[in-house]
Amino acid sequence: MTNSSSLPAHPGAAKSGLAALALGAIGVVYGDIGTSPLYTVKEIFLPATGVALNAHNIIGAVSVIFWALMLVVTLKYVILILRADNRGEGGALALTALATHAVAGKPRLRKLLLLLGVFGATLFYGDSVITPAISVMGAIEGLEVVTPALKPFVLPISIGILAGLFVVQRFGTAAVGKVFGPVIVLWFGVLGLVGLVHIQQQPEVLAALNPLHAWEFLSERGWKLFAALGAIVLALTGAEALYADMGHFGAKPIRLAWTFLVFPALALNYLGQGALLIGDPAAIENPFYRLFPESLVLPMVVLAALAAVIASQAVISGAYSMTKQAIQLGFLPRMEVRATSASEAGQIYVPAVNWALLVGVLAAVLLFGSSSALAGAYGIAVTLTMLITTILTYVVVSEGWRLPRWVAIPATLFFLAVDLLLVAGCAIKFFDGGWFPLALGLLLFIGMSTWARGRELLMGSIRAEGLALQPFVENLALNMAEGDSVNKALRTAVYAVANPDTVPQALLHNLKHNQVLHETNVILTVQFEDCPWVSEQERVQVQALAPSFWRVTLHFGFMDRPDVPRALALCEAKGLRVPAFETSYFLSRETVVPTQGAGMAGWRERLFATMSRNAGGVAEFFCLPDNAVVELGTRVQI
Repeated sequence: MTNSSSLPAHPGAAKSGLAALALGAIGVVYGDIGTSPLYTVKEIFLPATGVALNAHNIIGAVSVIFWALMLVVTLKYVILILRADNRGEGGALALTALATHAVAGKPRLRKLLLLLGVFGATLFYGDSVITPAISVMGAIEGLEVVTPALKPFVLPISIGILAGLFVVQRFGTAAVGKVFGPVIVLWFGVLGLVGLVHIQQQPEVLAALNPLHAWEFLSERGWKLFAALGAIVLALTGAEALYADMGHFGAKPIRLAWTFLVFPALALNYLGQGALLIGDPAAIENPFYRLFPESLVLPMVVLAALAAVIASQAVISGAYSMTKQAIQLGFLPRMEVRATSASEAGQIYVPAVNWALLVGVLAAVLLFGSSSALAGAYGIAVTLTMLITTILTYVVVSEGWRLPRWVAIPATLFFLAVDLLLVAGCAIKFFDGGWFPLALGLLLFIGMSTWARGRELLMGSIRAEGLALQPFVENLALNMAEGDSVNKALRTAVYAVANPDTVPQALLHNLKHNQVLHETNVILTVQFEDCPWVSEQERVQVQALAPSFWRVTLHFGFMDRPDVPRALALCEAKGLRVPAFETSYFLSRETVVPTQGAGMAGWRERLFATMSRNAGGVAEFFCLPDNAVVELGTRVQI
């Protein structure tokens, strides 16, 4: 949906706005993939990969990196997948919503795709733990190049930087965000420049631009191909961020930033590291920092640390955004979501996620101890996410866009083959640390799927035990018309319910125990749609049920802020006035009682009951005024 008010007034404004968005995209989107040169080349030539350090293999390895960036990032993500936007939003859950909408008439396939997409989303959290750890440690390990005496300080300095990064999250990223773009532009400029200097010294490395060298390198590996691919894939980590952050910047700025700065800088730096190793194989100890003269290593450690913090910030912010989407799509319980900017709706802070990520990141740093050890854990979550993205994109283009199968199938098979090779390359690192992000993802998947299934069972139980709303209010109105006396409160009562077709328990309590009925009674249901935003024109549905009774349905996108009082003010244009200072909100807090039956396994029902007890408050989530809320508890068996 296009907002005409956001269109630039003249071409100069368009260029200025596009340039600003491209600068922002460089700072946020490309921080992760931009720090990959810190450790990728070194990992390729470790003894475990079986790749001998000679000119032939160096050129072949750099060629594979170059063409992997070209095929996976440029062709797959920048050119193709950025087209699959959900009203401007991208990422695992946005793509899942598109895919499930495309197969809405096929319930079994829809459920399978939903589970697949949720699993892909949980893998992002694993990436959100590994990325800060490996990026910051890879940067700080440059101190060892300055002098080996500083090696004992690498771990404590890394922990201090990471802890500080998570502690300051509650203040928001608006101020820091202003320097993200310029710092990363400087970072990529330095990457490209130093790479160019070394290419001039060893121009034979330019042979890596020939894809035949990549093919020879891969075909010569034999059964050790997967070990080499498991290291090369480190150059691609961060590719998913191109798609996930599309909603913040738009596809065009992301494409421009990649084409004219990021890709050239990365290509030049990898070629430069290859040239360095051809001339000085001993530089394999740390080929990135050996690109620089000794006098510049320490300044580069500082710049690399800043770039690593920015890369970490990108995935942390992404985890907050993913959590908000998951809550509103019904895959996570409500939790506190704080807005950290009055002007930028996307800048949020989720305390529970922040501290959980901090614990996970510190555990990863202490468990693995170095960027090389962390490299074993890195990649498997990313490549599985890439594979899931390819599958979901096929469903969108074939079922949603109705692209001819003869076009969609060959393209999908090509990218599936690439993704499966990369997954296999990372899978052999399972026992070297690859289990870590997968275990995190599996735990989250169990939690998210349990919550979604539990809510489904809970709604079914409420629906089965509840009274039908329409006949109830009609009989009540008829009895009152015939002279039944019920005390009337001269206020508006809003009864928030999950099922709009049953009588709210709070309404029954009011009639039975308080013997009172409000002058205006609103049966309110909030629905979250599988699109990121819902316009105000589509926000409210109002239906008159009987005298004094109305049914209101509010529609929000999974990126909208669910401000219920503000949305109810829109009802006046549809004939229902909900006065802000004369309205009481009646909420029902269900206490889940696990029972024996066909619902879920006993341990999952107990897990759901625990999650339900610890879910955030409805009033805070829906922005309800504290002094106008009445909560009533009910026990529901599932």
